[in-house]
Amino acid sequence: MTTTPVSLGKTAQSQTALPPVRPPFKVGRVFMYLGLLVATLFFLLPIYLLVVTAFKTPDAINLASTWHLPKGLNWASFSDAWGKIGGNMGNSVFLAVTATLLSSVIGSVNGYALSKWKFRGANTLFAFMLFGMFIPYQSVLIPLFQFVKSLGLYGSIWALVLAHVVYGIPITTLIFRNFYADVPDALIEAATIDGAGFWSIYGKVIFPISIPGFVVVIIWQFTQVWNEFLFAATLTSTSSQPVTYALSQLAGGQAVSWNLPMAGAILAAIPTLLIYIVLGRYFVRGLLAGSVKG
Repeated sequence: MTTTPVSLGKTAQSQTALPPVRPPFKVGRVFMYLGLLVATLFFLLPIYLLVVTAFKTPDAINLASTWHLPKGLNWASFSDAWGKIGGNMGNSVFLAVTATLLSSVIGSVNGYALSKWKFRGANTLFAFMLFGMFIPYQSVLIPLFQFVKSLGLYGSIWALVLAHVVYGIPITTLIFRNFYADVPDALIEAATIDGAGFWSIYGKVIFPISIPGFVVVIIWQFTQVWNEFLFAATLTSTSSQPVTYALSQLAGGQAVSWNLPMAGAILAAIPTLLIYIVLGRYFVRGLLAGSVKG
């Protein structure tokens, strides 16, 4: 009477102890990964050259030893570069943070209005907003310069803030409009029945579920504003120039100490690198995220 359950137990154990089935070996997959590895190394070559040059002394930088590792770590390159661009880094931080936050909030409100409060001409207005994404900076440079000067903002950091907020509205509106399209209309209808208005619904219903959308917009806008050069060279004076313009001045002159601009480029890249390290995991998730799941 006791042998049957024991045999059944052994049978169950033998069934669960089967080794997992491995996927078949595919030669094509090996070549695919090798190709990806080669492509990765190829794209990392400029980073390698940037780092090794930054740590070299000026007399060790020449064509013959371009790809050679430095004999020692020349940290003076970074201290010298920081002494020249440190103030401009502060300008860039203020510019990028302010312009990113303002354009993100405006884009969020626009996306909410265009996706959930349909009105006559909404699609036409949205199309005109999207058209702003495809206008080159060069084509509006002269009228923008005249407009900023008429406002009395020429030469100040606020001229750049205004330019980047306006240029950021189309892309932020597009991202938030697509994000809010997945929000159930029942939420808006229920809040309306309870007596909530436009701003009340946005503040209590829409904004709290907008974090994934804000992550995407912040990463995108911060990177775009931080790396922009043309407006920085046109609309600002020396005291308000961002770090991208200051970097171009490090390589000025007939004899260039290439370790200095390379070290400056590394320092200037740190803020955007930190943004991607901290928020990068949420970027794709935010692009694909819905809002409310059943």
